[in-house]
Formats: sequence, structure tokens, C-alpha cells
Amino acid sequence: MPSLTATPGSQHFLDAAKILAQRRLSGASGAQLPINFRPNNVAEAMQIQAMLASQLQDAVVGWKCGMPGEGKIVIAPIFSKTVFQQKQSHICKVHANDLIKIEPELAFVLATDLPARTTPYTANDVHAAVSHAHLALELIGCRYAEPDEASFYEHLADCLFNQGLFLGPEIPLQQAMQAQKIKVTLATEGIQQQEFNGIHPAHDPMAPLCWLAEYLRQQGSGLRAGQTIITGSYAGSPVVPLYQTIALQFEKLGSIEVCFTRY
Repeated sequence: MPSLTATPGSQHFLDAAKILAQRRLSGASGAQLPINFRPNNVAEAMQIQAMLASQLQDAVVGWKCGMPGEGKIVIAPIFSKTVFQQKQSHICKVHANDLIKIEPELAFVLATDLPARTTPYTANDVHAAVSHAHLALELIGCRYAEPDEASFYEHLADCLFNQGLFLGPEIPLQQAMQAQKIKVTLATEGIQQQEFNGIHPAHDPMAPLCWLAEYLRQQGSGLRAGQTIITGSYAGSPVVPLYQTIALQFEKLGSIEVCFTRY
């Protein structure tokens, strides 16, 4: 299994992390990484991910995850300076021009650590570690100017399009854990725009979190109390405008109201 820690002699991957970190901080996008900096497998991509937090001088306060596929994993850290909360302000700063992609999701917050250990984590272990849940929006961005030209491993190194996270209101935990389907209604400035008959991509919103805890355990790593984990979009990646009030209704679970502005 690939390691989440940098290995000796990985100067090229450190240089890759520096490039991606600078683009994150400036909001810029650019060409693919120099060819000898590019990761060619999961292990190399995860080395670059592991270096990003120190290059950004930021803490990992959450994770994006999904169920793995053939030769691919869905895992990316979320950094503290990119997390916004509706309870503090409806304003959310993003790196974007006139439009921003968002993904309507549920976010699960851990009450206790799920650290590295010798025995595997069960679903019951992971469920018991979750304290509460929120409605959430993943903020989408990419540090490559031509995303289609980059390989999956380059995107994995760049945190799989994650730009940040907007946390909406807290919702009942048991309902969140069982929310296989959620109808999402998106409106801009009070005008109904789109409706999505959302189905969680894993059909179980907790399944990716259970996979994540076990995957990290196998790498000698783990999850920490207070971290927030998102596990998949119920409505794809709709595009919404900046500087307008956006409202998303998650059926009976509640709603998010947000206005995106530039940094």
C-alpha cells in the first residue's frame, strides 16, 4: 500500500508540492507540472499531497473521500484556511472569476480519534466516532489550466479539484447517516434554477468514511477528533454565480444560504 509520508530522495515531489501550493495561495492555474515532477502512481501522488500542508503552512482539518475504483482512490485533505461556516457568515471567499462549481454534500464531524492501530476498523467503530453532521458544499477548483490534459495521478496530487468547504447548518446525525437519496433544489436570488433527485454516489454516505478510516490505518496514519469529512455529491457539480445569494434546499434536512465572493 502507498505511504502517506514523504520518502527520502523525493525532491521532485517536494518541488511539485511547492508549485501546487503557490497556485492555491494565489488562485492561479497553470500548465501541467514539469514531466519529471509528475506522479505516475497513487504512492507518488500521495507523497505530494502529504507535502502540501507544510508548504501551505496550514492544518488539515478535514478530508474529501469516496469509494475507490480500479487503480484509483478518492482522498484529499481539506485545509483550515479554506473552510467557511454559515453560522459565522453567509459570505464565502473563493478563487474564481464570475462562476464557481459547487457540490452539495453531507459533512460528518469526528468526536474521537481514529488513529493508526493494528486491528482493522469496523463500520461500527467509525459510526461511533462521529459526533454530528452538517449540510455542506464542496468548493471546486483546479490548479491546472487544462484539467483534461492532466492524468488522474496529477489530479490526486492536487487534491482532486478540492478548493475548500462551506459548512451549512447542523442536521440530525442519524438522518444524515441514512440519507441515500436527497432532493436538492438550487435557487439564485430567490429564482428557482435547478432540481436534482440526488442519490449518494456510494448509496451509503458513511461507506466512504469507513473506507477512509481503514485506508489511513493501513498507511500508519489516521483521523483526528474535530476533523470534517465529506463523502460525495448529491447533485453533481452545478455552476453558480459570484456576488449573488445562492440557496440550496436539501429536502427536509434543511437549507444552505451563501454568497460567493473573490478573495
